[in-house]
Amino acid sequence: MAKDKRASAKQRMPKKKCCEDKPRCKRCPLRALAEGNLPDGYTVKKRRLVKLEKADAVLAKSTRKAA
Repeated sequence: MAKDKRASAKQRMPKKKCCEDKPRCKRCPLRALAEGNLPDGYTVKKRRLVKLEKADAVLAKSTRKAA
């Protein structure tokens, strides 16, 4: 029974932000994108894991400049 819990816990969500280390860590969103393991409804924009419906807002917010 303990093995069943570990098997389901093994598939974790990717991190919210890439730490930019080389080699890529196991939970890196960029690695998950390349391997095709991203959860449904998610994508990666500017090294951040975002939901598809909010992807444009994240991209617009991150390109703003301070006055």
